[in-house]
Amino acid sequence: MAPKKAKRRAAAGDSGSSNVFSMFEQSQIQEYKEAFTIIDQNRDGIISKDDLRDVLASMGQLNVKNEELEAMIKEASGPINFTVFLTMFGEKLKGADPEDVILTAFKVLDPEATGSIKKEFLEELLTTQCDRFSKEEIKNMWSAFPPDVAGNVDYKNICYVITHGEEKEE
Repeated sequence: MAPKKAKRRAAAGDSGSSNVFSMFEQSQIQEYKEAFTIIDQNRDGIISKDDLRDVLASMGQLNVKNEELEAMIKEASGPINFTVFLTMFGEKLKGADPEDVILTAFKVLDPEATGSIKKEFLEELLTTQCDRFSKEEIKNMWSAFPPDVAGNVDYKNICYVITHGEEKEE
């Protein structure tokens, strides 16, 4: 006999949203709830186009086109209640490439398979290739992922944070 949770998931069609609350820490859920409450300007429990227009206006964006607002609303599969809102954030967070894909990309830069890359080398790549990092973005990255005393950056930790949204417990 299957456990109750498995039965509920099967009955729900395992759409992915059935487990959305387990994707986040309780503190993160509370922060998303606060954000949802701010966006839900009319306090009806659903984020509408008018709610988006009002919250954007309160932040100084006064000339947002209807098409832009409609595109935002259409990102959801239906009315945006808190569960749908949380699911959308979960999907965006999980929208990054899978951890193994990102790790493989970093491993190309680590032929000795040490699990780390020299800070100077990574910084040069990030400031001179493709979508170049600004000095501020580099500064933020080093504050989030400081190199060790030898100047090595643990790219496995960076990959974990990109795909899971938080640092691993050591």
